[in-house]
Amino acid sequence: QVQLQESGGGSVQAGGSLRLSCAFGSSIRGYCMGWYRQAPGTEREAVALIDSDGKITSTDAMKDRFTIYKDTDMLYLQMNSLKPEDTAMYYCAADRRRMWHCRWRQDGYTDWGQGTQVTVLS
Repeated sequence: QVQLQESGGGSVQAGGSLRLSCAFGSSIRGYCMGWYRQAPGTEREAVALIDSDGKITSTDAMKDRFTIYKDTDMLYLQMNSLKPEDTAMYYCAADRRRMWHCRWRQDGYTDWGQGTQVTVLS
């Protein structure tokens, strides 16, 4: 059973915006969730995390342009002022062992989506 399914990726001009969506199953509801990204030849990196209460964890560089939020069965990533270096495969992830104190490291996550490609054109 697919627990996480991303959508919303695509190609956009630099400076543009995209909103990624991740549909998740009821068994994931209430757990730590996050968005990660991986560009070719690089390690997968965290973009933003959100816990059961909606507390967000992100870096200063990310939160200036990227906003994570969720509702009952959808996780979103609003991305603004996109840059070519934001080009990557973006993944939705969930950690069904934690509801709070979400881990930043990717190996802390139990469930992953297939990813959605974001390409920012210069």
